[in-house]
Amino acid sequence: MSRPPVIAVDGPAAAGKGTLARRLAAELGLPYLDTGLLYRAVGRRVLDTGADPADPAAAEAAALGLTAADTARGDLRGPEADRAASAVAAIPAVRAALLDFQRRFGAQNGAVLDGRDIGTVVFPQAEHKLFVTASPEVRARRRFLEMQGRGQAAEYDTVLAEIRARDEQDMNRAVAPLKPAPDARLLDTSSLDADAAFAAAMELLGVAAAGTAGA
Repeated sequence: MSRPPVIAVDGPAAAGKGTLARRLAAELGLPYLDTGLLYRAVGRRVLDTGADPADPAAAEAAALGLTAADTARGDLRGPEADRAASAVAAIPAVRAALLDFQRRFGAQNGAVLDGRDIGTVVFPQAEHKLFVTASPEVRARRRFLEMQGRGQAAEYDTVLAEIRARDEQDMNRAVAPLKPAPDARLLDTSSLDADAAFAAAMELLGVAAAGTAGA
């Protein structure tokens, strides 16, 4: 029996990569890891101490002390958590502290991992790589509706500005900038609902990945 694959799903905020990655993992019988939660949890730990998430020392200490319980917190979503996650993710010591965890997770039994540098840094040798994207306007609309659904006050223009600022920070950071791996397959979900995105992803992954479910 061949070794279960690692599937890297990267992309910017609100592109739909998390929903897609979870569904792929369930369909293919693979473990799933939302690596963004690791950075969100580190950012939240820094905020809890009253420190600046951009402070390398505070962020590294938070990363080294991270526990599984930290990733299960209920306050890891929203603009404040987004900004904190992006800030700590730009710090080399934080990325180093979390890199081994991600690699061990994927190497054990195969996995679907979603994030921003899975295909470029964490698993550049992954058998399958997807880069999921959508226009900033579409992603802002999705995030706006998501926040409304949770009862959070939100304005579309503000959410769009935050999406664009997050993109700018993620794409231009010195360490592991957000970009497609050279061999990643691009999936633009701007005009796709969740079912259509899943069908397109399965087609892009091809026979080798689709056949894993029955392996």
